[in-house]
Amino acid sequence: MTTNGFDGHFANEYPAHDGVAPDRWASALHLFDNGAGVAHEETALERWERAGLLFDAKDYIGAARLLADVVEEAPEQTGPRLLLARAYYHSAQLRRAEEQLRLIIDRDPVEHYAHLMLGRTLERQGRRDEAAPWLRMAAAFSGELPGER
Repeated sequence: MTTNGFDGHFANEYPAHDGVAPDRWASALHLFDNGAGVAHEETALERWERAGLLFDAKDYIGAARLLADVVEEAPEQTGPRLLLARAYYHSAQLRRAEEQLRLIIDRDPVEHYAHLMLGRTLERQGRRDEAAPWLRMAAAFSGELPGER
């Protein structure tokens, strides 16, 4: 491993969220892409990466804002939509999470994690009877036997 040149510490010993917001790190990576003084238009991939950093830093609302744009730009992509649903779930936007999860399941009926998340989202809304079949389906997809949960 190489050091970062400061006090002999390794660069990865300093998590991005200590002192500087994760989205600022992601933005800084592209500061000079177009040359000094030339504005950089962020791509969907860059917004997806920045949203992931925000999600990891538990800024679920900030992540959801970015992910909503990414999902609008690439609606066929499951990854951003699933992370958007998770960001909504963790920021207590449960109806929005449910909507995204149902869209994922409609497109990909065997997406195990979407079934699990939908079941938990419905449970969190107090809709346990509606949640039960989704949770059973998620368990079946994962190979979990009845009674293991």
